[in-house]
Amino acid sequence: SRPVDVRSKELDNTAVPLPFEIYATIKTVKYNEVEKHVHKTIDRLTDLRIRQNREFFNVAPQIALDIFYDIAKMIEDAVVTVYKDNKPVTNNEKPDEHVDDHKRIVRRGRFKFSMVGIKIGECITFMPTNTEVKVASDDSIEYEGRIYKLSPFVGTFMPEDKRNTSGAYQGAKYFSYKGKVLDDLRSAIENEETASAEIDIDNIE
Repeated sequence: SRPVDVRSKELDNTAVPLPFEIYATIKTVKYNEVEKHVHKTIDRLTDLRIRQNREFFNVAPQIALDIFYDIAKMIEDAVVTVYKDNKPVTNNEKPDEHVDDHKRIVRRGRFKFSMVGIKIGECITFMPTNTEVKVASDDSIEYEGRIYKLSPFVGTFMPEDKRNTSGAYQGAKYFSYKGKVLDDLRSAIENEETASAEIDIDNIE
């Protein structure tokens, strides 16, 4: 209900060893409902709450950010802002991007199984542990009776010796389907579509 930088400074007291770093925010008039939904979503992923009566979670910032984006899709007025060094760097954009030969920013949407022709009920493999999981929806998987998004699953089940320093993972890079990495399958299809579009454009006179 008040500016996040003000709230962050209020929380910086003798009860915490270091100042809080603002990683991302989500702004909405439904902030009370969203806060509860964020907590409930993290609790469903795994037992990440440090203490059950405290609002501290042992979760990679990128996973929390992914949850923000998922929630923002369902709330009309929601605006997600990513921060760097406690300063906002972008509004309502997910930092999943690459630059093409013309230095044009190209943002890729979230991975969907339908992008690569994988159907609900089929199995894919989590490569770091060679674990089979089942496709539960167009963007989620089922493992041991629980539903996960790809990136949070990677952050939860990645072996300690294979974790990266940031704790952020692009889920499609860690799963394979019939021996092929999901992200590679997606890139191949995107490249085909790009080449096809370029041919169509060249044929227009």
